[in-house]
Amino acid sequence: MSDDQGYADLGCYGSEFVKTPYLDQMAAEGMRFTQVYAGSPVCAPTRCVLLTGKHSGHITRRDNRTTDDIDKPFMKRKLISLKSADYTFGEMMQAAGYKTGAYGKWGLGNPGTTGTPDQQGFDDFYGYIDQVHAHNYYTDFLMHNTDTIPIPENKNGQKEVYAHDLVADKALQFIQKNQEKPFFLYLPYTTPHGKYEVPDHSLYADQPWEEKIKSYAAMISRMDEDIGELFALLKDLNLDKNTIVFFTSDHGPNPPFLKDLESNKPFRGIKRQVLEGGLRVPMIVRWPEKIKAGTVSDFVWAFWDVMPTLAELAGLEPPKETDGISVVPTLLGQTQQAHEFLYWEYHSPFQQAVRIDNWKGIRLGTAEKIHLFDLTVDLKEQNNVAQEHPDVVAKIAEIMEREHTPNPYWPMQEKARKGAAKILVGMDK
Repeated sequence: MSDDQGYADLGCYGSEFVKTPYLDQMAAEGMRFTQVYAGSPVCAPTRCVLLTGKHSGHITRRDNRTTDDIDKPFMKRKLISLKSADYTFGEMMQAAGYKTGAYGKWGLGNPGTTGTPDQQGFDDFYGYIDQVHAHNYYTDFLMHNTDTIPIPENKNGQKEVYAHDLVADKALQFIQKNQEKPFFLYLPYTTPHGKYEVPDHSLYADQPWEEKIKSYAAMISRMDEDIGELFALLKDLNLDKNTIVFFTSDHGPNPPFLKDLESNKPFRGIKRQVLEGGLRVPMIVRWPEKIKAGTVSDFVWAFWDVMPTLAELAGLEPPKETDGISVVPTLLGQTQQAHEFLYWEYHSPFQQAVRIDNWKGIRLGTAEKIHLFDLTVDLKEQNNVAQEHPDVVAKIAEIMEREHTPNPYWPMQEKARKGAAKILVGMDK
């Protein structure tokens, strides 16, 4: 999983700017989905959804921070950790006999809490436990489980070792170490999240872009090369045909990359917005001789479906408390029942969204009217058709009320914060 990468930032998803030959090859050898959704438009809750199989109305962490200390400086805001009662796909795969490893950005509980990787189902972790620490690509330390591992070459502001490379190498070591037994690897890369730093701009040095744009593109290409190394290792170890690999991004892109790279094409919206551009993500799945090569699927699913999908692949009953469905039938080319609905909520500012069939409803605060869009003809969500379809709006309103589990940290808000309305600008043409 990449971090903050837009839907259209891969060659196989139409990018004319970013070079991703290994992910393009993965798509050519597997199945590429066009209607898969992140769990949330920001980092921490989307990971919480992914790991627990519950949508954002039911999870422990529904924002990157709490809502009761929203006015405090970022570094002083209280973070909510996964609880002992939260059941993750790491714990599930451990119970099925898999060795479990997580490498990269965690962001669901710092040392001393119940939310650390070692307490949430992972035998081995290396990378950034704290999500703000993950902004630093030339950090002078990383975490191995809950131990601090110094990187002396980066002391005193030196930039000798690119931490992303260390994480990518640890993931390959995990595969090598566990090649004789079933393993489950969770690999949440930090690229291309800011800071936008990379050892070189390689393919993009001559592009007429500002440095930030060049760095962003180069970070994606560097990750693509790491994924190429991962597939090469699987082949070298004769594990290729017996390993299923999923690739996705955690949510939509940041604003700087829309003009030059068209990162959210063909949608509107960005990170922190429940518009399609903030939620729709790439999803590629490769499983040789099981998934038909070169398939493109428009089946609609979301991050909360990953856990029940993994359960079926591992021969387990799906978790009792899940909002997801297994998409294994779709992966194997079979027809399956679609979701009745998809639901999201996000709290900075408060937003809710529901998708039913090709209808998408968005509300900014419970006192506001629901905006309704027909994604069949309006992928940019600019034509509000709520007045013409009161029956659909009523159904969406009922789902929005029902699917929000009350939580003291994540209350429903009648009115979203000042400035939130700009999310809806242009929707009422």
